[in-house]
Amino acid sequence: MTALLRLDRVACIRGDRLLFEKLSLSLAPGEALWLRGPNGAGKSSLIRVVAGLLRAAAGTVERFGRVALIDEAAALDAELPLRRALDFWARVDTVDGHTVDRAMETMALASLSEVPVAMLSTGQRKRAAMVRVIASGAPIWLLDEPANGMDDAAQARLVAAIAAHRANGGAVLLASHFALGVPDLAELDMGALA
Repeated sequence: MTALLRLDRVACIRGDRLLFEKLSLSLAPGEALWLRGPNGAGKSSLIRVVAGLLRAAAGTVERFGRVALIDEAAALDAELPLRRALDFWARVDTVDGHTVDRAMETMALASLSEVPVAMLSTGQRKRAAMVRVIASGAPIWLLDEPANGMDDAAQARLVAAIAAHRANGGAVLLASHFALGVPDLAELDMGALA
């Protein structure tokens, strides 16, 4: 199978600290990799390198398709009602409103479409960020602590969305303190790379 994501001998330095080096990996359609390890091990930095938001100190990152990212920021206009904030990203990703509707149903947020983003709870904002990722149509999902603030029901919806994405040929790079119960999840211990 052709890889959607390939890293070859990648290194990352933050400040004066080498977080990891000579890191090589690939993700093919349907695959998912869990980046685990303690705080400061480089999980979020690796996600940012793969997203193109942080420059690798060495090595190459190849993405064969668009990426969709969840990190600590929801990237939704806090002043807008949720649906209008999501519609902004739908226009950027050139997807239609029906795609956004389906993603909102997937994450059980349709009833909150008129609520300003600023009024959403932490878990609801994470679910909204996941709606943005699902609706994007990007084959490569980069999920940095996507379940933070989510209750059990929302986490189950997240796991189901990841499974559906993989079943449709997508790949997932997941940074999390716990595996979330995602089946057939390969693991990379970032703490062991330091």
